[in-house]
Amino acid sequence: MCGFAGFSDTIHTKAEKEAILRRMTDRIIHRGPDMEGYFFTEECEAPAVALGFRRLSIIDLEGGH
Repeated sequence: MCGFAGFSDTIHTKAEKEAILRRMTDRIIHRGPDMEGYFFTEECEAPAVALGFRRLSIIDLEGGH
């Protein structure tokens, strides 16, 4: 099935956060090798959030994006 990963961080740059998140989602590629996605909050006063997922296409193969 699908897999999700994420963390909250105020220290690293967006490029560093992206590299960390990609390593995290690469570790769970077995959970969803068919598609991946990433989301980063904009820099602001609150802690920045980085979220990623891996998708396994079982249902709705064509329109599941």
